[in-house]
Amino acid sequence: MKLLVQPDGGIDPLLDALRKAKKSIQILIFRIDRSEVEKALMEAAQRGVAVQALIAYTNRGGDKNLRRFEMRLLERGITVTRTSDDLVRYHGKMFIIDGKELVLMAFNFTHMDICMSRSFALVTSKSSLVKEAVKLFEADVQRSPYKAEEEDFVVSPANARERLTEFIKGAKKQLLLYEMKISDREFISMLNEKISDGVDVRVIGRSQSKNVPGGSLSTRKLPMRLHVRAILRDGKSAFLGSQSLRKLELEARREIGVIIHDPKITKKMVEIFDADWEKAEPTVTAPQDAMMEALNLPAKKVAKSIAKQISMRPMMEQLIDNVMDGHKDATFEPEALAQTVREAFRDEVQSAVVNALQDMVTANAEASADRAGSGKPNAAR
Repeated sequence: MKLLVQPDGGIDPLLDALRKAKKSIQILIFRIDRSEVEKALMEAAQRGVAVQALIAYTNRGGDKNLRRFEMRLLERGITVTRTSDDLVRYHGKMFIIDGKELVLMAFNFTHMDICMSRSFALVTSKSSLVKEAVKLFEADVQRSPYKAEEEDFVVSPANARERLTEFIKGAKKQLLLYEMKISDREFISMLNEKISDGVDVRVIGRSQSKNVPGGSLSTRKLPMRLHVRAILRDGKSAFLGSQSLRKLELEARREIGVIIHDPKITKKMVEIFDADWEKAEPTVTAPQDAMMEALNLPAKKVAKSIAKQISMRPMMEQLIDNVMDGHKDATFEPEALAQTVREAFRDEVQSAVVNALQDMVTANAEASADRAGSGKPNAAR
């Protein structure tokens, strides 16, 4: 097994894997704006490799780009299939080389995910995992039912809740989580129970844990963009995939992940997590009544606070550098790139809104406490 770390690893390891294919490439694509990947697929088809692309029937705001991408592949003789619309979203990210090697990713084939986000991918030739990945790919291509049989291959909605529940409950000493957003009540309660049992539980990402027994999980926000879902258990095992601990992603979307029992890879992920944890900023979940109080704050004041927290300039500068980094023979897709920027901006705004409200709630609560302590009445709103 091999671990790919983003943004340090970049796109070259993915291209190398595609270029070494001799017989077949089976690739699942949810979002793409890296023309190098498209070029590698076309070159593989030219040298006689059977390339089969399973493309999401939709993604947020990117349907036109996906359809144009499909047409370009078809023009080069590549077999293209569109995922069914029976689930809310097909969000898995993987490709299989010659039926022997699986590359399972937590990120998309986009500039933002690969070059500007913390994320991981796993390369494995473990036969049971590869066989199960091929089985899932073929089932989704044929739009036929999929039955999970390999317990370390985690697929939503087939077995994800069951397998991740077992994985988390098996922790004895430590659980480190990279999470886009934890909101499933059962998992939040489960994690808080682990904390009560003395397990070291740390989360880089976001958690929506209001009204859940056991209190709120403490989380930290990474300075760089986060686009990974991973759970590291006791320094020995790890889960890596595309599904967050959210009901929708566990039960109504196609998400794909793997559980690995490789101490060396897990140790490396733990080292990266610990380094990220030191750089991350603690986030504080405001009480429910305080959040309701924030709704009465002046709109202009809230907007000003949010605007201060949105820092897209460094991300945009790095994005432009990546576009202009010498790939002169690559096809440039302005609309695809624009969609990637929109996705990043949406994430940045969402995070900024939460942080700004929490900061203002805290400041408002402290001011109220000071007024109460001095005996002064609250200012009229």
